[in-house]
Amino acid sequence: MFKKDALVIYKTKPARISDIADKIALTLVNGETVKAREKDFEFLHPGPLTDFSLLTSLHDRYDAGLREAWELLSGSTTTLKEAAELAFGAWSPESAWLMYQALQKGVYFSGTIEAVTPKDAARVEAERQKRAAKASESADREAFLARLKKRALLPEDRRFMQDVEALALGRSEKSRTMKNAGLSEEPVAAHRLLLETGVWDVFVNPHPARNGCIPESAKALIPPPDAAQGEERADLTHLDAFAIDNEGSEDPDDAISVTEEAGQTVLWVHVADPAVSVLPDTPADKEARERGSTLYTPDGVYTMLSPDALPLFALGLQENTRALTFKLTLNPDTTIAAVDVLPSLIKVTRLTYHGADELLEKGESSPLAALERLSRNILKRRLRNGAVVFDFPEVELSVCADPDNPEKKMVKIEPGRAAVSQGIVKECMLVSGEGAALWALRNKIPFPYISQEAGDPPETLPPGLAGDYQLRRTMRPRALSNKPGLHWALGLDIYTQVTSPLRRYTDLLCHQQIRAFLTGAPLLNDDEVLSRLLQAERGASAANHAQRASNAHWKQVYLAGKKGSVWDAILLEKRKPRSVILIPALAMETQAALSATGELCEPGDDLKVTLLKANIPEGEAVWGMG
Repeated sequence: MFKKDALVIYKTKPARISDIADKIALTLVNGETVKAREKDFEFLHPGPLTDFSLLTSLHDRYDAGLREAWELLSGSTTTLKEAAELAFGAWSPESAWLMYQALQKGVYFSGTIEAVTPKDAARVEAERQKRAAKASESADREAFLARLKKRALLPEDRRFMQDVEALALGRSEKSRTMKNAGLSEEPVAAHRLLLETGVWDVFVNPHPARNGCIPESAKALIPPPDAAQGEERADLTHLDAFAIDNEGSEDPDDAISVTEEAGQTVLWVHVADPAVSVLPDTPADKEARERGSTLYTPDGVYTMLSPDALPLFALGLQENTRALTFKLTLNPDTTIAAVDVLPSLIKVTRLTYHGADELLEKGESSPLAALERLSRNILKRRLRNGAVVFDFPEVELSVCADPDNPEKKMVKIEPGRAAVSQGIVKECMLVSGEGAALWALRNKIPFPYISQEAGDPPETLPPGLAGDYQLRRTMRPRALSNKPGLHWALGLDIYTQVTSPLRRYTDLLCHQQIRAFLTGAPLLNDDEVLSRLLQAERGASAANHAQRASNAHWKQVYLAGKKGSVWDAILLEKRKPRSVILIPALAMETQAALSATGELCEPGDDLKVTLLKANIPEGEAVWGMG
């Protein structure tokens, strides 16, 4: 029979019987009273217990008493009452509660209130070591948190910062360390803490990983093109084929030629042909589809296809190169009269943009001159159709060895050099995308298309780049689909991309469909094309975000030691409290609070701004006007 003031266990905590009626009233440690049935609690000691604080009166004898009882009871089973008497010399609410706690902790004993069994020596020692290690780890962590507060970590503290690194890299959404330190569990805050503590330096770029990109190149093996035995290729080695790209490019994937046939201009766009080996649903195809595109950052290039395979397919790396050629017969107004697509063999001349421009200036290459005239006419046609052309400044951003100390890194920002040949390549690539889309549509091939609905630009725009900025803001995002549509900004009625199958999965998908049609192999259906298109776009979108964030990161690293420096800027839009400005030397659109003088300026006007602070974790600087 239960008695008032008896000690019981209620939800693993001590409680005291304070009243006995239809239901038994229990008083808890916090003073709260609950009504309970007999099955809801466990009887521990008849009491009387009048003060819960008395339950801690024997704590100084806890470890020694338990070990003594364990040694005396070794090899036998007893009750909790007998074990408590042996351990603490009495049977009282205090000794009963301590023995119950020992049973729950399970270091020396296991079992129930009615049957307490000492553990064997090996298990006791293992548990003691485990708990000692845990206690030591807890103490080490407390010492680490004290050092973290002072931002004075030791080398061995790196292990406690692993969850902070995981948060900064986007591999985890939580961080025990950030929480313990009272800091926001956000990637930017984690990045800031890693810099403040010296765990990371400024040359760690977390953005590829944070955006879900794989910070290494593809690995799936790709068979060489020789595996496609018996395939007929048109011999186009007699054509002057120019692959024009940035200096240092290692994956040239397009080249251009121009001829005259029966009084009509023929543009030949030769494209790398990896689809001859990268077939749908092969490991290389699946890996490329997941990535969506090659990721280019100032500190590294992570390729969509295995780097080992690129020399087999990139144009101009061998004397003669296999290609997929788009032959575009053009009308005098550069509209497309006919499109042919054929596997080919070409002989490529590789040029940098700078080298191609030098040849054009010297007039030493009539094919290049013809391509330049053709590109200007293509652009005129697009502009007549309402194409939008921007000319925002660009820079060349790179991370390289410091020439004064090769063991250290530095960030270089150099002005982007406008090249006539860039316009040649751009226009030829655009019209080849138009031609490929027309060819696929006419042949009823399930195919990826790119479209863009018309924007709603204002009737009047500020001059120069400020007007371009306002116009760009009205543009709608492009759409990828298996249905063709108008591309407003390009001024093209139909469009796709086919000239970068080494770098973009959607281009590779186009090539796979083209090759299947040409060889009579089964085509992917509309649903399969759309599914692959959407999957690849997720990966490509992540790569684009990672690239933009990486560029912003490295620009902040570049600015980190330049506090107080003054820069030329252009006012793009007046806002409160900060207006939008463009710093051409950095190709950076940012914000700054205008001074009284600046408030008199209008969009398009030149300004001088001062760097107040470079924020590397945020990827944004703070600018002001003196």
